[in-house]
Amino acid sequence: MPHAVLHVDAKGAITQEFALPEGLLAHQTRFGMEGIAPHDGKLWVAVQREWGDDPKGQTKLLQLDPATGNWAGVRYPLDSGEGWVGLSEIAIRGDHAYLIERDNLIGQAASLKQITRVALSDMQPVGLDRDLPLVTKEVVRDLIPDLKQWNGYVVDKVEGMAMDSTGKVWLVTDNDGVKDSSGETFLWNVTLD
Repeated sequence: MPHAVLHVDAKGAITQEFALPEGLLAHQTRFGMEGIAPHDGKLWVAVQREWGDDPKGQTKLLQLDPATGNWAGVRYPLDSGEGWVGLSEIAIRGDHAYLIERDNLIGQAASLKQITRVALSDMQPVGLDRDLPLVTKEVVRDLIPDLKQWNGYVVDKVEGMAMDSTGKVWLVTDNDGVKDSSGETFLWNVTLD
């Protein structure tokens, strides 16, 4: 399965493509990239779940330097839960990277839908051929109460997050085109600070 970061101009033309390094692709699984965020001229990319070279319960946050094409990374500790747990998004504001971490369960079985954050000062990436340092995360919001506010069942996929200049955090769910879903998509905002 191909993986790449694409730079696209205003007309939709691809102007740059950055493939993942072959050494990293040798360990790929079916779970790919889930979010990208710019910071200080570089890009941070969240890998949804463990790949073959990750310790159990850890995934990668990858850093791409578009000026050189170099990749580096850190490891992120995933919570454990029923089903599987992975990342769905990354955004950067102030001194932190914020991530959506969730299980893949719905309704009463759903128990882990949260926003976490990692201090950017803790994200000191190293080359992908080295032992990646493990970052420390902090849970900043449990999203289960938010998902219960509509009085339906708790949906699986909180998959998008954007932060505006006023401090609002906008969240959106993905219904996968109603496959195994009620068809509802939720868009709401919260304030973290």
